[in-house]
Amino acid sequence: MLCLRGPSGGGKSTLLNIIGGVTEPDMGQVWVEGRSVWELQPAQRVRLRRTVVGMVFQEPVLIAEFKVWENVALPLELETIGGSDIRDRAMDALSMVGLVGGISDRYPHQMSGGQRQRVAIARALVGGCQLLLADEPTGALDTRNARALFELITDLCENSGLAAVVASHDPECANWAHETIEIVDGQLRHSVDS
Repeated sequence: MLCLRGPSGGGKSTLLNIIGGVTEPDMGQVWVEGRSVWELQPAQRVRLRRTVVGMVFQEPVLIAEFKVWENVALPLELETIGGSDIRDRAMDALSMVGLVGGISDRYPHQMSGGQRQRVAIARALVGGCQLLLADEPTGALDTRNARALFELITDLCENSGLAAVVASHDPECANWAHETIEIVDGQLRHSVDS
């Protein structure tokens, strides 16, 4: 887990969007799985985001009319994966983030902010994501839920082979990260082992 820190407006979100193939860089290249992201066709970048790079934002952006498992399964539906495999894979992703039992049949409004953020992470992971990009994922959470979310991401990195880049103002982020990088005046600044 890499913690990306810096002031508001310093470029953290922009860097995550460049890595994720959402925002094209003015210069330079980003390589994911040995491929230059910006040399891919637009449809290939979308597929990359569904299967390799998962993105999570400060607000989980869940569809209110969908049950939790349906929100998680959405990327699979877009990949035209059919049958009962979709629900099984969604349930596996929910289990990875500690949401088990009857939670899968709830609707987003029936969950806490921390639970909704875990659903967003499960949705990012369901397609086989290997790189999680999280932009201020604890910004709307209280201290206890923020700590639990950092613990979850660190655990996934250590035990599931996931790599994560987490942009955060929360000083707690650096305590959970394996490495911290700061963006100061548009420049990456020294790495510090956590």
